[in-house]
Amino acid sequence: MEIKYRIGIMPGPWPAGPGGAGFLWELTDFCEKSAIDSIWLSDRLSSPIPVPEVMTTLAAIAARTARLKFGPSVLVLPYRNPTVAAKEMATIDYLSGGRLLPAVGVGVELPKEFEASGVPFEERGRRTDEAIQIIRRLWLEDEVTFHGEFYRLDRITIFPKPAQKPPPIWIGGKSEAAMRRAGRLGDGWIPSFITPDEFRRGVEQVQRYARDARREVPADHFGALINYTFADSRDAALKLANAYIPRNRVDDATLAASTAFGPPEVLALKIQEYVEGGGSKFVLRPLCPPEQMLDQLSHLAEEVIPAFHRR
Repeated sequence: MEIKYRIGIMPGPWPAGPGGAGFLWELTDFCEKSAIDSIWLSDRLSSPIPVPEVMTTLAAIAARTARLKFGPSVLVLPYRNPTVAAKEMATIDYLSGGRLLPAVGVGVELPKEFEASGVPFEERGRRTDEAIQIIRRLWLEDEVTFHGEFYRLDRITIFPKPAQKPPPIWIGGKSEAAMRRAGRLGDGWIPSFITPDEFRRGVEQVQRYARDARREVPADHFGALINYTFADSRDAALKLANAYIPRNRVDDATLAASTAFGPPEVLALKIQEYVEGGGSKFVLRPLCPPEQMLDQLSHLAEEVIPAFHRR
């Protein structure tokens, strides 16, 4: 298999206030004209900071672009009825000519968000497993009947089908359950806040789970989300990034090993560590004040991405 290396971006902190919509268009137009391969948006039901609803925002990006690919990082499937989610994603992929990159997961460990969506927190994993099966079948089959623990379909059809036949479903998360889900049900694996050593072992584990299920995850469908900040030195970069580091989600050792703070060459070397562990698809997220994000992305598009895309 020929490995294609591709790098997308995920916006850092969204600007507060009414200027956020204008920022989305500026960001989208920049990405469309740059070397950036794709744009990824977070999915949160309730958040103290601005997080636009992911499916409607991806549809808006699809309408404004012709080249750029896009996806959720990641779509929290337990919040959603899988038939409705399959229809929404199929329509976006159809209208965009096959540019949707669906990545799904169980969401962050905030039980109140699941309670607000009407889904028991302890059911999130099993619901996700059923939803992945239903979505893929609805994209591929003309009529689907499914009787599961949570969802029942009786001869259900969705049209139009996605332009991709079908879109690959990537799995987010670095837990053992996420690796098992990627191997048994997914078409790719893309965790975040994972060290290069953990990533290498995770790739091997996903492949073992896939073999146990008598299936295969393509060798070029492994990647990671990497947080970065450019500055002349690590200390200067950390000063910019510090307010945006989710320290409740990551310990100091993992933070140091899974992020890139400093000049652009620091990020290039960090990506290479993941490449050596089996990665070829990456989502890079700048941790910086919103007013500096486009400048950070410009350096990324000009000084880091081209060398990997030429491989």
